[in-house]
Amino acid sequence: MHLATNKSMKQLYKIIKEFKLIGTVNKIISFGEGMINSTYLVTLKDTTTQYVLQKINHNIFQDVEKLQSNIKRITDHIRHKLTEAGETDIERKTLTLIPALDEKLYYFDGNNYWRMSLMILDSKTYEAVTPEYAFYAGKAFGNFQSMLADIPGKPLGETIPNFHNMEFRLQQFRDAVKQNIAGRLEEVAEMVIEIEKRANEMCQCQDLYRVGKLPKRINHCDTKVNNMLFDTNGKVLCVIDLDTAMPGFVMSDFGDFMRTAGNTGKEDDTNLDNVSFNMEIFRAYTRGYLESAKIFLTPLEISLLPFGAKLMTYMQLTRFLADYLNGDTYYKINSPLHNLQRSKAQFKLLQSIEANYQEMQRFITSII
Repeated sequence: MHLATNKSMKQLYKIIKEFKLIGTVNKIISFGEGMINSTYLVTLKDTTTQYVLQKINHNIFQDVEKLQSNIKRITDHIRHKLTEAGETDIERKTLTLIPALDEKLYYFDGNNYWRMSLMILDSKTYEAVTPEYAFYAGKAFGNFQSMLADIPGKPLGETIPNFHNMEFRLQQFRDAVKQNIAGRLEEVAEMVIEIEKRANEMCQCQDLYRVGKLPKRINHCDTKVNNMLFDTNGKVLCVIDLDTAMPGFVMSDFGDFMRTAGNTGKEDDTNLDNVSFNMEIFRAYTRGYLESAKIFLTPLEISLLPFGAKLMTYMQLTRFLADYLNGDTYYKINSPLHNLQRSKAQFKLLQSIEANYQEMQRFITSII
């Protein structure tokens, strides 16, 4: 954390006055390690109440009205569910949005969009992915989806269209192969063949959805351990960072956690011997997830959970390799071969998931 610069302080004070904040601002501190939005902690005089002010990255979230409407509907429904269940201290178990003076859930200053929420005090996040916290994560994200399974009204909007749409990502990849803008196709030709060998299988969710066999649920779309808040006793309070929460297939959220937390190496590991699939993390997360989510999941959704691990790793492989073929225009790189190394590491992880696939299926069968 650090204090906002003097140059920006006046602007931030001006922005804060556009929201229905109760109290007098004491100081404004740059807050968190987020890579998308700019975040500030606002402390007040004579009270422990704190607020979180964010500048929304509207290059990524281009429809701010839809973004904030989604979050409002999600948090209102979760609050309703918690109340029905007799939960206490609800303000610490879901996000509380602070409206602007005009009652909108954001303020536009002519250039940027801003939003404000209550800070959940005496809370913390964890970065380490151990079996213990993988279990907590599975239970929390399963409970998140379970509470939102019956959200009323029209479907939520897509805050990033086609974000986890495999057909869309595969078309982007094929366009990159066809155009070969950076002239790198020849060196990755074998990996392109491996990707195409799996293409039909990886698009099965869209096929099942089109014939009415696979529903879309409310997904978080960024299922990481550090997207949960814990209290000082280590008990889960709530799931946070709801910007990407939108309709999707449950196995995508399940697989997204497996792709990141279940990798024994790094996403861009230069030593592929480090990269394999961690079955201990898989078992722990799966136990927690199904404990919370099996109440609303269909048998088909449950059977496809291990496929989600393959799907999301494959999807990220196509995205890294497409960016390499396009000349590294999307992901930040630290060397000319960075996206190629990322692609190799993802492919190694995919192969390890495939090698463990039957064991993953057996484990799920054993606990249902």
